[in-house]
Amino acid sequence: MALTTLLATASVLLSYAGHATAQDVDTIVIKGSKFFYSGNGTQFYIKGIAYQQDFVAGRGDATTTNYNDPLADADGCRRDIPYLQQLYTNTIRVYAIDPAQDHDECMALLANAGIYVVADLGAPSESIESNNPAWNTDIFARYTSVVDVMAKYSNTLGFFAGNEVVNQPNQTIAAPFVKAAVRDTKAYIRSKNYRAIGVGYATTDNVDIREPLANYMDCGNPDDGVDFWGYNVYSWCGDSSFENSGYEARTQEFESYNVPVFFAEYGCNTVQPRTFGDTPVLYGPQMDSVWSGGIVYLYFQEANDYGLVSVDGDSVSTLDDFNNLRSQIATVSPSGVNSNDYNPTNSAQACPTQDASFSAVPTVLPPSPDTSVCECMYNSLSCVASDEADNSTYAELFDYVCGMGGDLCNGIAANSTTGTYGEFGMCSPQQQLGYVLNQYYSSRDSASTACDFSGSATLQQATSATGSCAAALSSASSAAGNGGGGASTSEGAAAGGHAVSGTVEYITMAVLVQVALISGIGMIVL
Repeated sequence: MALTTLLATASVLLSYAGHATAQDVDTIVIKGSKFFYSGNGTQFYIKGIAYQQDFVAGRGDATTTNYNDPLADADGCRRDIPYLQQLYTNTIRVYAIDPAQDHDECMALLANAGIYVVADLGAPSESIESNNPAWNTDIFARYTSVVDVMAKYSNTLGFFAGNEVVNQPNQTIAAPFVKAAVRDTKAYIRSKNYRAIGVGYATTDNVDIREPLANYMDCGNPDDGVDFWGYNVYSWCGDSSFENSGYEARTQEFESYNVPVFFAEYGCNTVQPRTFGDTPVLYGPQMDSVWSGGIVYLYFQEANDYGLVSVDGDSVSTLDDFNNLRSQIATVSPSGVNSNDYNPTNSAQACPTQDASFSAVPTVLPPSPDTSVCECMYNSLSCVASDEADNSTYAELFDYVCGMGGDLCNGIAANSTTGTYGEFGMCSPQQQLGYVLNQYYSSRDSASTACDFSGSATLQQATSATGSCAAALSSASSAAGNGGGGASTSEGAAAGGHAVSGTVEYITMAVLVQVALISGIGMIVL
């Protein structure tokens, strides 16, 4: 181990004697397609490690609510930071945190070690789902709760609004929901007067979707697009090369991208031990003008065999991968540029064409979650679900009413292939079901027998909407009555859509509600 590493490690260890007090570090800012230290304008390259134990990175299909929050484990941070420093780490990525936990001490320890954090906003069962996407008040509340917790730390580098949600062409239906999450999270950060913290997306490496998806998440109104682009890439395996790994082609593709791009995960393990021959290339002259570094997957050794270390309680054993990575990254010295000398010229990408590789309408987004509109709508209803309705009943009621066709469920439907979004599709499952039941009740001339469903529905005293609530409900109802609509991703783009037909969207809703209620945390999607 180099003397400088020993001294740095010893310095950090000395600060561990008691509760750590964070030293403010330079925040990382974005200018054009690069990251910079806010203080001196030096370009910042991510030298990162994915840092979360017993966690499968969210790929749109998780149903468990259990995970270990690494930033709430101060003892674990205290144990691991010296090893992260030996790998010259300046960034860690965490895939799920618990906003109810205390993260102060771990974030302080990381700050004192010069380590920044990129945090995924979702969690298992609380994100946008690949095949049944939704963007609603429950998921938005999860995302904003993470922002609220992490925004106060100067070493919070940014957030991911999704990780590998879209993995193949037929899942591009989920892309507008992810982009809406980016849009609304960015707007929330501004509304709270937090410092500028980037919101991005981590994508899979799929030849059919890599370019249209990257273009889509960047095109149109910059307030809607990603602030950075993370690329999960495992194509350099064993003794590969810049050309053979595809790194050359990917670098050429992103030369014109106007926001920072970096490897959100990398480190192929099909050949073991991993030698990390790609690390010097990533930070070398062939790539450092386009890429802002990368995050090696994974710190902890687990069943997937990507670990750099093996942890047993307080004991840490370094593996061959650890030593190989340390040797490689010790040699890197990306050239970089000072922010004062950098004048970005790249512009936003053109939106993709709607075709076999990208099935969503690229110019319309789902509506922003609005709790006040949802509460106003629900309180104005006469027929709602009763307390006796359970998860299976919710699913059956959605299937029954929405399966009748017509426009009873237009207000909650979501069809990204037509760009049609009901205004109340952003509400909670209970509120959406109430809307559907009330639509059915009204269509049956408000007959008492039309609000029973074997005791699963009940009448409530409707509250007349007044003031701003009435205006919001009128606007939402008008949009819903016209077959939906959504926020445009570019100025002047049409906001309307075709009337929803068929029952596919509603059957999907029933499935989502069933999963949501089993989990006990409301509408959830990854």
